[in-house]
Amino acid sequence: MSPDIPEEDPRSVIWFDIDNTLYSASTKISQVMGQRIHGSAAYFVSLGLDKDKASELHLTYYTQYGLALRGLTRHHEIDPMDFDQKCDGTLPLDDLIKPDPKLRKLFQDLDRSKVRVWALTNAYKNHARRVLKILDLEDQIEGLVYCDYQQTDFTCKPEPEYYQNAMKQANISDPSKCYFVDDSRLNITSAKQLGWGHCVHFYEVGLETVEGGKLKKLTRDTNNSDPGVTQISDLEELRTVWPDIFIK
Repeated sequence: MSPDIPEEDPRSVIWFDIDNTLYSASTKISQVMGQRIHGSAAYFVSLGLDKDKASELHLTYYTQYGLALRGLTRHHEIDPMDFDQKCDGTLPLDDLIKPDPKLRKLFQDLDRSKVRVWALTNAYKNHARRVLKILDLEDQIEGLVYCDYQQTDFTCKPEPEYYQNAMKQANISDPSKCYFVDDSRLNITSAKQLGWGHCVHFYEVGLETVEGGKLKKLTRDTNNSDPGVTQISDLEELRTVWPDIFIK
């Protein structure tokens, strides 16, 4: 092995999405974010679009790319760092989310002799670290993979390149050793197609969230038939779904 390439850690990696996964959709952060992106005084409107067109493009870009900003950078001359500062950067997170001792205990009970714990987000690092700090989880996360808005053609979930890059950053070559929790069915499906071995869809039935600028009520998922994908509504259920990676 080349001296420049570190030896691969034999442990598996558990990847946690951040937004609407480490905190509940009941916080309504997605609604606040939606207003910053396409509301009457928001980012899409600042591009000269009326509110209806802004809402339409927000949904189109989110659906096509998995991230509204991905579409903005491809089809409009915008600075993604300016978007991050004006949208994610102005979210009143301290007012909307609080540390959860139960969630912290869940992370503490993960068996670190068997798994490494990483976060995997479509946000930029500033927002991701801000959320982790407020939730008092910074010291529980060993690595962070984020959308690098400073890169000209950054990737994001659910693009295969994003997951492949995540594995490179974590120095893990066997996708079957990847555990993954995300609130997006599309992101979970993409990971599963790449061979990620343990996928859980976090889905809070009955709550409302905003996807692509559109308010969506999370009704019972009748399409949850993907083999190897488990649906949960509370992260505590991971103790039952993946008992082997928790301290007995």
